[in-house]
Amino acid sequence: MNFCETPHSGYHWDYRTARFFEGWYFRITLPEIQDNFAFMYSIEDPLGNQPYSGGAVQILGLQDEYFWRTFPNMKNFWAAGDRLELGHWKTKPAHLTPKLLAPEVFAETIDEGYQATTTLNQGSIRNPATGEVCRWNYETKPIYGWGIPSIASANWFSFLPIYDPGWQILLAHGLSSGWIEWQGDCYEFTNAPAYSEKNWGQSFPKQWFWLNCNAFDQESDLALTAGGGIRDIFTQTEEVALIGLHHAGTFYEFAPWNAQVNWTIKPWGEWRMQATNQQGFSIELDGLTEFPGQPLRAPTHTGLEFCCHDTLRGKLSLRLRSPQQKTMIQATSALCGLEVGGKPWQTPWRNS
Repeated sequence: MNFCETPHSGYHWDYRTARFFEGWYFRITLPEIQDNFAFMYSIEDPLGNQPYSGGAVQILGLQDEYFWRTFPNMKNFWAAGDRLELGHWKTKPAHLTPKLLAPEVFAETIDEGYQATTTLNQGSIRNPATGEVCRWNYETKPIYGWGIPSIASANWFSFLPIYDPGWQILLAHGLSSGWIEWQGDCYEFTNAPAYSEKNWGQSFPKQWFWLNCNAFDQESDLALTAGGGIRDIFTQTEEVALIGLHHAGTFYEFAPWNAQVNWTIKPWGEWRMQATNQQGFSIELDGLTEFPGQPLRAPTHTGLEFCCHDTLRGKLSLRLRSPQQKTMIQATSALCGLEVGGKPWQTPWRNS
């Protein structure tokens, strides 16, 4: 199957707007140790000289442990506008201009920083207080973008300046090979399930939830991403959600423009979604966790703040039915990413 890079892969900033963020998320699942790593890169107010100008790297590692570093120098960030290609260095070697480097050159010359493309994710960050170092370098073979061929996650409306923020799944499923150095141990992997997505705009939604998994017990060629939230449309807001499922070369989409999507999301611990699309396919998702999860930072109107809560070790049960109500796929996983974010809710958030 030929992979087609998804729409919105390139950098979105117009080089004029003062308040702007863009964030990228890369996740690797290691089934042999029943855990995950997630790398989150962000840039805020790239015009510079703004109260919240700067970049950051966040890592959600094994056992949902957290590591992060800020990169305040905007001049050391770079990104391509026509493809997925970006990077940020803590400091700039005198003889180099910030750009994509050969992996061996990056490893030799960049003490702290990252670089990422559709097929490469490489970086290194250091905790100056403890001396702890995290390094990573892996290459990815893309399998599914979003849809077949790749389409915009928010349909063609996402090309119009009406939604804030924008959201795009860059890689619903891929296979990665390489290594991650974490807390003094090196984890090598071959053909590990990989996922990536991005957001851009002025801030994250007022309230949201998210589920993601492409490492199922019964199916090796199955990838799920689902999410919903309260987003801005001009001066108004709306509650929306979608579910996307790739399986054996087929894409099943349940979105506001082609399906009825219902959900019940507890403040933490339980994510339940049901949807039926215009073709008559129906899907049920049940996400559960007993883990406390990890607070993460996300862009807000006042910079990066702890406003979301994640685990990468959630339990997921998935069932897809045909228009004749025959079970087509039934699968489970204990390696599901689960998230809630924005303004906390105290009772289950229901939309039907």
